[in-house]
Amino acid sequence: MRLSQCAVAALFVAAAPVLATPAEYGRAMLELATKSGCMACHTLVPTAPRADGLAPIAPAWRDVAIKYRDDPVASERLTRTVMTGSNPQARHWAGKVGEVAMPPNAAVVSEADARALVNWILVLVP
Repeated sequence: MRLSQCAVAALFVAAAPVLATPAEYGRAMLELATKSGCMACHTLVPTAPRADGLAPIAPAWRDVAIKYRDDPVASERLTRTVMTGSNPQARHWAGKVGEVAMPPNAAVVSEADARALVNWILVLVP
């Protein structure tokens, strides 16, 4: 093998994607969600009522996954909601969560990271 062929082969090896296990991917997504501030309002699974008796601030991600699992455009719609915030007048979680609308998050998370988080959330339940 000539030197140039070795260099090309080395580039392909270096550029090969590293695959994470589902547990590693889940940990990475939780770390990203925590770092981005998502966990201040959301939980992975539904929780008991808050100590003050009020509804949770935001829906649990497992509930989000169940609600949107059959929606073919959920990923795009939810990514847009993460980036631009939710409309407080269009409260589809009314009565289940607090009355605070989701704020725009474009300043704290990239669209690619938001899409990765949303896609991970959407597969939390089959």
